[in-house]
Amino acid sequence: MTEVKTGDTVAIHYTGTLKDGTTFDSSEGRDPLSFQVGSGQIIPGLDSALPGMTVGEKKTVEVDCQDAYGPMNPAMRQAVPREGIPAEIPLDLGTQLQMQTPEGQAVPVTVVEVTETEVTLDANHPLAGQDLTFDIELVSIG
Repeated sequence: MTEVKTGDTVAIHYTGTLKDGTTFDSSEGRDPLSFQVGSGQIIPGLDSALPGMTVGEKKTVEVDCQDAYGPMNPAMRQAVPREGIPAEIPLDLGTQLQMQTPEGQAVPVTVVEVTETEVTLDANHPLAGQDLTFDIELVSIG
């Protein structure tokens, strides 16, 4: 039976859950996710679990935050003066906005705190600092 090796293009079905069991992403009802193993197209902790798998095999993979989206980086949170944000921009907690770096690069941020004078924006990946669990099934190799 053919086993996955680094460099192979594979297709997997997956369900990703948080420690509390909440599903954050799944391929259910969609085409399987296709990518090249070892190419950096998916998080390292999931990528490294694939070599040695065979078509039809299922596995549960625990991925530490270090091998997922990294730890929460406090330097990526920034408080900005509320008056510097146009009134038409919604500032509800959890709202996703885009900021621009001085170089003009778009950076997605999330509103994480709002006071009368400041809005705190977080540029960390929404899953930063989270340990993740993936239930995966290898659909194809090649």
